[in-house]
Amino acid sequence: MSQHELPDDGDDESGAENADIDLSDPQYYLNRELSQLEFQKRVLHEAIDERNPLLERVKFLAIFTTNMDEFFRKRVGGLKQQMAADVTELSPDGRTPEEQIDEILDVTHDMFRRQSACYRDVIHDELAAAGIDIVAYDSLSSAERDDLREYFEQSVLPTLTPLTFDPVHPFPFISNLSLSLAVLTRRDGDSESTFSRVKIPRNRPRLVRIGDETRFVLLEDVIRSNLDLLFPSTEIIDHSTFRVTRNAEVGKDEEVAEDLIDMIETVLRERRFATVVRLEIEEGMPDAVRDLLMEQLDVDEREVFELPGPLDFRDFMDLTDLDRPELKTAAWTPQPHPRLTSGVPDERVDVFEEIRRNDVLVHHPYHSFEDTVQKFLSQAATDPDVLAIKLSIYRTASDSKVVQSLIEAARNGKQVAVMVELKARFDEENNIEWGKKLEEEGIHVAYGTIGYKTHSKTALVVREEEDGVRLYSHIATGNYHSETAKTYTDLGLLTADRKIGQDLSALFNFFTGHTHHEEYRKLLIAPGNMRERFTEAIRNEAALAREGEDGRIVAKMNSLEDPKIVEELYRAAMDGVDIDLIVRDICRLRPGVDGLSETVDVYSVVGRFLEHSRIFYFGNDGDPDYYIGSADWMTRNLDNRVETIAPVRGSTLREELSTILESMLADNRRCWEMESDGGYHQRRPGEDEPTVDTHEILMRRANRTNDS
Repeated sequence: MSQHELPDDGDDESGAENADIDLSDPQYYLNRELSQLEFQKRVLHEAIDERNPLLERVKFLAIFTTNMDEFFRKRVGGLKQQMAADVTELSPDGRTPEEQIDEILDVTHDMFRRQSACYRDVIHDELAAAGIDIVAYDSLSSAERDDLREYFEQSVLPTLTPLTFDPVHPFPFISNLSLSLAVLTRRDGDSESTFSRVKIPRNRPRLVRIGDETRFVLLEDVIRSNLDLLFPSTEIIDHSTFRVTRNAEVGKDEEVAEDLIDMIETVLRERRFATVVRLEIEEGMPDAVRDLLMEQLDVDEREVFELPGPLDFRDFMDLTDLDRPELKTAAWTPQPHPRLTSGVPDERVDVFEEIRRNDVLVHHPYHSFEDTVQKFLSQAATDPDVLAIKLSIYRTASDSKVVQSLIEAARNGKQVAVMVELKARFDEENNIEWGKKLEEEGIHVAYGTIGYKTHSKTALVVREEEDGVRLYSHIATGNYHSETAKTYTDLGLLTADRKIGQDLSALFNFFTGHTHHEEYRKLLIAPGNMRERFTEAIRNEAALAREGEDGRIVAKMNSLEDPKIVEELYRAAMDGVDIDLIVRDICRLRPGVDGLSETVDVYSVVGRFLEHSRIFYFGNDGDPDYYIGSADWMTRNLDNRVETIAPVRGSTLREELSTILESMLADNRRCWEMESDGGYHQRRPGEDEPTVDTHEILMRRANRTNDS
């Protein structure tokens, strides 16, 4: 059989053929959206879990809010668009868009109530007991209220613009994710009340400090307690907070767009005015105000979330900046990679010489981004023997040293080509600015590829050496983003393998010249050979199991959504392949189903770092294959995005990957195990069992390696 020839689907020996199971039956596939919400429940649990330090729990309250905002903007927004377009096609699990929204709203109402209860019933009081008191305005002393009234009048009032709705003023535009006060007022002699919207300004601290203490009052409470200064000579009848979430799924046809930048800028403008997908209101809001908001924002009762205040916990993340180390997880400083640092201050390590000696595997945030990836790019920018640098940017930091290195390289006379993905959701504006800045330096910039989103995280350095031109490659699971590299777990391979470099060179030619390659020497590339190669690897393990050998698959990823890959895993499981899947969030596959997936276990690790790396292991009859890269097993990654997966060779690097996988599979502190119905339970150590925490293990390992 040739390298990319796949076995016939009708192979008589397959256990799937002998089993009386129809793998197209929707009952065997979990719903993508509900599976994503199961992950968000695990995130919320980090705020509820009393084993976590208090400010770590506050952090997860804020993260949960941010995650759910994005979920409603993207996923619920997309489903609402399908409903508006009368889409009747069922999801792989057999649901219509309307059925999915109904279930989502049922689940999320309960989730938001749990978040509110977590804060109001537990965290608020524990913060107060720790001397971090978020107090009601009415509980302040007269002197403190006077000070806050002065602060309001001088620093807040000038930023406010009340927008009134009456016969001569249209209903005001409510911006996405803004927190607002709905104010009812009445002038002397008027029988009817008037509605006004007051936006809580984002450029003022939400948590207003009282004097020099760690006591705070919420900005919305300061504003509502001083409304007489905003509405003088007017009776204040009622005030209550509300918050609007708008659809982010505003699309344009890039096939007919004359300029991709213009298209993206249009999408950004239209996103501001997109349809509303969720309305959060403060408990006790008058029915008249509620009805008015529902009518003007065109939402139905299901889309209204009435919750005890406060609404919007994003700003509570600021509390984690307080100097209270005893209330936080122990600080972690990413370590230098032992092969890329000498351990002697100011002694320079030649990165290219080290990579030429052997491939290097970096693991963030255990390894420092600055001392690994940034060092690779910085040395390339100044090395007189480097001829060219090519790099793909999906997301990067606002003050990116990566981009600065590219600019420096261009100024040093090197050829620099950069693929900037303009369709990186919510980073479009930042990427447009970086692209323009790079172009101003004479750098070749490609803005995306027609029909695909470029999600690949790759860099190529071309260097002239004594024995000819050598190619140095970096293939990663995460972005060239120095800030997220401190909190996201990601892997990167630095290699001088010529065939990998040639594959990357072909990929960058696709970015800039749109010459599409189907075959690659070593890399798995989408669009191209990736789906085929993964399918072949799964089927190879199934064939081994049918022959009585040990079929083994361990795969770590963010999401397992692609129905075809799920079907292949089911077939392999029915043939007896032992499969462990470490999937951070979405998983369509049902583990532990009799006769179908009894040999499959699914795990999810949620903790101080966001699991973002992708690792794929196939036993291959004792000669295992390891891969890392940017792609999940999702249809969008395998078919609709440009992705890169690299093989990892060398025993030392493979042992590192094996250690990561084994630690996660043994974890009994951060690991959740999936049930066949899509629910999860968290592993806990037994009475005499030691705690196994993946993140702690890998931090200790990084420290030991660096000290040795």
